[in-house]
Amino acid sequence: MIEALMIWNEPNNLSHWDFEMDPDWSIFSAMVRCASQAIRAENSRVLRALGGISPIDPNFLRRLDAQGALEAVDVVAVHGFPLDWNHWTIHEWPSKIDEIKAVTDLPVWVSEAGVSSFGAEEVQEFGLDRTAKLLIGKVPRIHWYSLYDLPRAWPATTRHREAEGSAYYRHFYMGLFREDGSPKLALNKFAKFTPELGICQWFHFEDPRLDCSVRQLRDLGVKHLRTGLSWADRLRPHALEWFDRQMKALEDFDVTLTLCFTPESKGLRPHYASPPKDVGEFAGFCAEMTRRYVD
Repeated sequence: MIEALMIWNEPNNLSHWDFEMDPDWSIFSAMVRCASQAIRAENSRVLRALGGISPIDPNFLRRLDAQGALEAVDVVAVHGFPLDWNHWTIHEWPSKIDEIKAVTDLPVWVSEAGVSSFGAEEVQEFGLDRTAKLLIGKVPRIHWYSLYDLPRAWPATTRHREAEGSAYYRHFYMGLFREDGSPKLALNKFAKFTPELGICQWFHFEDPRLDCSVRQLRDLGVKHLRTGLSWADRLRPHALEWFDRQMKALEDFDVTLTLCFTPESKGLRPHYASPPKDVGEFAGFCAEMTRRYVD
């Protein structure tokens, strides 16, 4: 079941939105409003979530609120990685949530929280335990990022890549399972927190890990899953065949489905992070996915 459609991903992260083409996020706000209307026209019950923000910045939400974007959604979401990328400590999670609650009455979800095993698996194990204990009961949805390590042969979805130094390589160590499917120390700890703790797992186009991921999610007792469908992938040959297979495989979970990433031909620049030339085209993609996959 799809419980929420999430509009974009990390819009205030420069790896996921080209602010040079939209310096005040006015195009983004218009896109959210238009996409939200399109979703609501297709299904009035599914929740509409604003793409999780990273960094956690209440001033960014104030900006979007002033442009009418928050009126168009039912949920706001945040992402946090204090042991890897953020300049705050893991113990500050509750205060970070309170900062967002101070600027909106909308429910606040944590749609990505994670710790890499880049330095040591024991760090990830500690981070998982501490994050779960701080956030369970504080917010209604928590999606741990992620189930699988990113394969080293695949690029991480970031505009800067190796220019980030060691920060780039942390993208490849966020899973509870290694690339080869072997478990890490944090795996057994995770099972103690389900179903309150969910998972965020992105599936690439025709991802060979889909079926084994579903089995492992069930074994872990996961109920809430966040994943995504790419607007850019929609233009690939046989895209709907893959989308159908992915969504059929995930139908037993309560899914937050993220819709994002601009096709090269549709952006102000030929890049997945580009604002679209026509926000109505992204809204059309959102409407199509709502019709096809939201019961």
